[in-house]
Amino acid sequence: MPPAQSHAPADHFNPDRAHLTDLALSLASLRRALPLLRRLQAGAHHGAISACAALLAYLPAHAIGLKEGFWSAITAISVAQTEFQATRTTARDQFIGAAVGGLTGLCAFFALGQSLIVYAVAVVLAMLACWVMNVASASRLAGITATIILLVPHVGSPLSMFASRIVEVGWGVCVAVAIVWLAGRLPAAL
Repeated sequence: MPPAQSHAPADHFNPDRAHLTDLALSLASLRRALPLLRRLQAGAHHGAISACAALLAYLPAHAIGLKEGFWSAITAISVAQTEFQATRTTARDQFIGAAVGGLTGLCAFFALGQSLIVYAVAVVLAMLACWVMNVASASRLAGITATIILLVPHVGSPLSMFASRIVEVGWGVCVAVAIVWLAGRLPAAL
């Protein structure tokens, strides 16, 4: 009897991806086995980094009058990881997903108007574009941004919504990367 697989059956065509999934599950299991005090310390550290990044992303965006500066804070929180490399990868995915989804939503709106069918097609195309660009990990974010452009009520044109979304996400990404980079160097400096 073959061993139970911990990954999706769709991964059967890619043994490397299946192996990475198994390693990630093993890492998660090791993390769960950490003593409570160590988990509290790690959680507080990650929370402090995320809160600092969120505040530093939100305050300038709010001060310069971006109406939805909260996207900068949300992006900073979602990008901030405990490891710098993971932060960089997440930052790349956030920005590419926002750019691809925003452009796809914008083009769909200008070419076909606004309807649920256009929206659904835009989500599929945005996600497909990420896969074609070999950044499949950004595809969900592209679909989310296409949703924001095409479904979320906003003041102004879809073009202004796209521009402010890119600025807010880009700023949140930059702040999160900088804060995680700095946080990784502070203990060594102290």
